[in-house]
Amino acid sequence: MTEAQATEPKRVLLGEGLFTPTEPGRDGRIIATHCKSCGDYFFPRSFTCHNPDCVDRDVEDVELSPTGIVDTYSDMSYPPPPPYVVKKEEWVPTPVVSVKMPEGIHIIGMMEDCEPADVSIGMEVKTVIRVLYTNRNGEELVGWKFRRV
Repeated sequence: MTEAQATEPKRVLLGEGLFTPTEPGRDGRIIATHCKSCGDYFFPRSFTCHNPDCVDRDVEDVELSPTGIVDTYSDMSYPPPPPYVVKKEEWVPTPVVSVKMPEGIHIIGMMEDCEPADVSIGMEVKTVIRVLYTNRNGEELVGWKFRRV
């Protein structure tokens, strides 16, 4: 093991198979389930179609489009609950958005590099892979966020 590897924190994914790539600092894509029978999309991924009117339930994993449109948002002005580890005095208000992807499914996530006042309905955003926080064990939790296009 090199000295750089020894000092680099361990990274833990928010969940297996939820997004790609899994390295933070890159543009990303959410992985969802698409029913080839009825056309519905589901996230997180599923082994079956959840549409009660669907007959065949023939599903496949797909990467969603990299960009979408903010259709609603909120200002998370308080530190999130566990498992996030955030010191209350270090927390800054963070916009949380619901993004309508071109496939029709809505994905919720935090905005990156954006003040709550800068978010607007209809704003185009892209999916990015980032370190969300560092847990009590010093591990970096990696997941998706959204960023203005």
